[in-house]
Amino acid sequence: MIAYWYVLHSKPHKEKLLAEQLELRKIETFAPRIRVQRVNPRAQPMRPYFPGYIFVRTDLQEIGLSTLQYVPGASGLITFGGEPASVPDGFIHAIRQRVDEINLAGGELFDALKPGETVQVHSGPFAGYEAIFDARLPGKERVRVLLKMLRDRTMLVELPAGYIRPGKK
Repeated sequence: MIAYWYVLHSKPHKEKLLAEQLELRKIETFAPRIRVQRVNPRAQPMRPYFPGYIFVRTDLQEIGLSTLQYVPGASGLITFGGEPASVPDGFIHAIRQRVDEINLAGGELFDALKPGETVQVHSGPFAGYEAIFDARLPGKERVRVLLKMLRDRTMLVELPAGYIRPGKK
């Protein structure tokens, strides 16, 4: 048995269902998810890194293409020239590392923020203040910002990452 990674297209917003269905069939899956900074507390804290796609590792010779085509939530295997496109193991490993980095940094929002960018503090004792993003603190869900105080003074403050959101550009 020689298993390769393939990309399976899912129906809209059905990545989780599809992964569960494949796992029930004992097919290895990788559906990378990243943390997102929620504005609405009822919103999902995680979202797919590749919306509409999941990776599956299997031997197509053994299970047959139709096994993947007709799983609930699936829209079909990604193919090139009618042949299923395999994905190198190294690429999957690189995606896993990148997703872990984004999640450890506090989610997608903080991956895009650069030092010096303006942010708004929306929660906690400094809610309503404008600040300048300084850094993500490694291994913590915290950030360091320069809080703009009265008379153009700034104060270095560490806050939970969820307390800030990007400011106006």
